[in-house]
Amino acid sequence: MNLTKNNNMFDRVKESLGKAGPVVALIIMCIFLSIASPNFLTINNLLSVAGQASYAGLLAIGMMVCILTGGIDLSVGFTMTLSSVVMATFAVKWAVNPLVALFVGIITGALCGLFNGLLLTVGKLPHPFISTMGTQNIYKGLALVITGATPIAGIPAIVSWAGNAKIGKNPDSFLGKVPISFILMILVYIVFSVFLKHTATGRHIYAVGGNMETALLSGINVNYIRTLVYVISGVTAALAGIVLTGRTNSAYPLSGLLLENDAIAAVVIGGTSFFGGKGTVLGTFSGVLLIAILRNGLNLLNVNADLQTIVIGFVIILAVLIDVIRSGAFKRVKRRKNNE
Repeated sequence: MNLTKNNNMFDRVKESLGKAGPVVALIIMCIFLSIASPNFLTINNLLSVAGQASYAGLLAIGMMVCILTGGIDLSVGFTMTLSSVVMATFAVKWAVNPLVALFVGIITGALCGLFNGLLLTVGKLPHPFISTMGTQNIYKGLALVITGATPIAGIPAIVSWAGNAKIGKNPDSFLGKVPISFILMILVYIVFSVFLKHTATGRHIYAVGGNMETALLSGINVNYIRTLVYVISGVTAALAGIVLTGRTNSAYPLSGLLLENDAIAAVVIGGTSFFGGKGTVLGTFSGVLLIAILRNGLNLLNVNADLQTIVIGFVIILAVLIDVIRSGAFKRVKRRKNNE
């Protein structure tokens, strides 16, 4: 009886730490950087971080739903790029109505995601790591072919607005410094929080990641769910492409290079398990901010860009290691319960 109580207490503590961990880590990092750099804890710098986090956050939320099912989307960076250059080609080179071009860009992202999903469910490829690594190169090549390996400038005003505009009109006021793109990211995260918690499809995503065979036996259309999450990832990548294109005022054919690494890091640091079935939108949001603040802090401390890449790499490894340890401990507790 006492063993059962101890196990239940262990589960509750582990779950609480898993949810609070990313937020605690974010707070600790902010305290450290505010001490290390006097320029960190300023309104201008923090809002600059918010703007920089916007497109990474949109990539990460799509990555999260893939990882929740036990999958991964390595093509997400160049899905973003391809959507961006297709949108820019329609709007700039072919002088199509900007709203139509935006729609075409989002549809491009959705189709990229659909292709990823169908490779798994219809093509029966063994793991999304393999299939999305292949499509990553396809989408990269298409972006280079479409643009002739040169950026497309002269982006429509509505796209620039999405990437650069601020809420307020007075640049000296607080609202005049808050980026629209960050508000867009927050709205998307709110939608996903409601979707994953309060809809049948959202619960099915968790169920598929928790145990695919059990989900199948429960009547869940596993192939539909596995395809859907990659379509979602494609759409959020396209939204990220709109924001990044607006920020840079150009569609660059290599803009998505290695961005999948930051997306994966944010999701796993945020507490989403690589084994699937566990994760929260709030955790991913915290992970996105943590990565953005880490990069910003390293820049403020004049850390070499190459060294920054090494640091991010170690952060990813540490996050995955923590996930493996946490999942292993969870499985051991479950085995003890089953043996009682």
